Amino acid sequence: MAEAEPDRYLAGKFPTPVSHTDDLAAKVLDVRCTIKFQLKKVLCLGVAVGHAEMTDEQLLTNIMLSVNFLVSLLKKNWQNVKSLHIKSSMGKPIRLY
Repeated sequence: MAEAEPDRYLAGKFPTPVSHTDDLAAKVLDVRCTIKFQLKKVLCLGVAVGHAEMTDEQLLTNIMLSVNFLVSLLKKNWQNVKSLHIKSSMGKPIRLY
């Protein structure tokens, strides 16, 4: 089991601790509503911010929250952002910034 654990991190999956007293349905909903950023030393970053059943308002809210949070983590804020695109799974990328 110890050998398989590093593979989870390589695959981009984050383990979530669950105690026996936690409500599993609430925990699953909480994990599904969480956006995880994995910052590496590459110059680009791809993050899932929504799904097909979301409304435009929900998608816009998720995109704004994600972008503002990510920019706040950068040392020079927006000066470190060259461009910003959104893309659906089968659509063309749309440049936002």
